[in-house]
Amino acid sequence: MIDSNDWEAAYAAHRTELLRYVHRLTRDVHLAEDVVQDAFLRLWREERQVENPRSWLYRVCTNLVRDHVRRAATRERRAPPPSDEVAESPDEVLERAEAVRTVRLALSRIGARDREALLLREAGFKYAEIADVIDVRTVIVPTLIARALKRFHKAYLQETSDAAP
Repeated sequence: MIDSNDWEAAYAAHRTELLRYVHRLTRDVHLAEDVVQDAFLRLWREERQVENPRSWLYRVCTNLVRDHVRRAATRERRAPPPSDEVAESPDEVLERAEAVRTVRLALSRIGARDREALLLREAGFKYAEIADVIDVRTVIVPTLIARALKRFHKAYLQETSDAAP
């Protein structure tokens, strides 16, 4: 069982990045908060010693999202992720929103495992951590990511060509 100091340290270190990761998977900020909260609650209740809390939390969050998708249709509320950025001009906001929309649509066109691998890679995970979270062997991860990038690129090009007049 994790002691309160280790739990608080894990919470402080990983909450924001977990929220960002789960939000990217679900596109629902409220669901992301619920999933991350549930993952930390499970960490608190975990009776076994958790050697790598970051990887363990990502795996739990990934599995909770998968469970949610299996149980019910995903409710999409295209709420933007929390941002501390300086105000942008209306044109910049529109361009950024369009770029984000295109990336999200492209991500939605690829398989769940490909999407998870790419998002974990983008979050800065090492291959071993990605393998642990998505439950594959570490030696497979580079190939999985390369194929996922190829599929994402194809989906992205299709989204941009579909959007062109």
